[in-house]
Amino acid sequence: MKKKFFAGLLLLLMLTLSGCNAAEAEQNGDGTPVDDDKPTIVATFYPMYAFVKMVVGDTANVELLIPAGTEPHDYEPSAKDMAKIADADAFVYNSVEMETWVTDVLKNIGDTPAIEAAKEIDLVETDDEDDHSHDAHDHSHDEETETAADEEAVEGETETGHNHSHTKDPHVWLDPVYAAIELSTIMQELTTAIPGHADIWLQNAVDAQYEFDALNEEFEAALGSATQRTFVTQHAAFYYLAARYNLEQVAIAGLSAEVEPSPKRLAELKDFVDDKQISVIYFEQNASQKISETLANEAGVELAVLDPLESLSPEKIQNGADYFSVMRENLASLTLSIK
Repeated sequence: MKKKFFAGLLLLLMLTLSGCNAAEAEQNGDGTPVDDDKPTIVATFYPMYAFVKMVVGDTANVELLIPAGTEPHDYEPSAKDMAKIADADAFVYNSVEMETWVTDVLKNIGDTPAIEAAKEIDLVETDDEDDHSHDAHDHSHDEETETAADEEAVEGETETGHNHSHTKDPHVWLDPVYAAIELSTIMQELTTAIPGHADIWLQNAVDAQYEFDALNEEFEAALGSATQRTFVTQHAAFYYLAARYNLEQVAIAGLSAEVEPSPKRLAELKDFVDDKQISVIYFEQNASQKISETLANEAGVELAVLDPLESLSPEKIQNGADYFSVMRENLASLTLSIK
């Protein structure tokens, strides 16, 4: 009798958990329920979700694979995630340089169309994630940008002791011009993968292009005449934005916000902040700010948020936050240092 009781209890528990998991799987990236009558597109992390949503509007379900607060660089998809991608009508990711785990995913999702949003953009080469700057002389933007930022390397080392190896910087969505290119790529490939909405999706993409153009003009107007053009940030995510507007990014950590610099590096950065009369150190809300806080305290300067937009919670989305509003917050924050 006891065995039957516990077996029944275990079955009930499994069914309950299964029901919870199904409910979770039936949520779009903004927390709304999935509509089974619409195609489903799985996007890896927030910018990809945002760009897909700009294209498809309410004509498709857009599920966000990587939840808010999770580091996209280090994410590992579960078996449930793999099944979700395999069952989708399309899968959208930024690049294998950002979602390093995608190469393995693509081997195991059957016929699901996979869309690499950054494939039309030449990603700049950099050292591994312990590096703190790029050599702007080895990279030029497209024809719309005449000058790139000369990035002055602040030499230092991290405590991880990795050997340097070449990789590419994936953070192109933080440049409004490149973000528009990503959106165009997504639109074109989605209309091939999922027929039936081409006219609507093309018009949505055109409307979004106007918004990207307006955002780019706002950045140019606010930052164009500045004489102090250097900013110090926790995460080396802003190379493309800096290059677009002829700024200089100096990062405390590398491509990963979690890499901690050595005491020697922090001392060098303090001297750099003093010499350049930097007034603000930037950090991001979705990662520990202790590194930026330590440097700001040592140098006696302010802290401010510069958001790499790798994550945006459903609550913020429901409250009206989106790619453009956060980028405008970034612009306002940059003007504290770029003057």
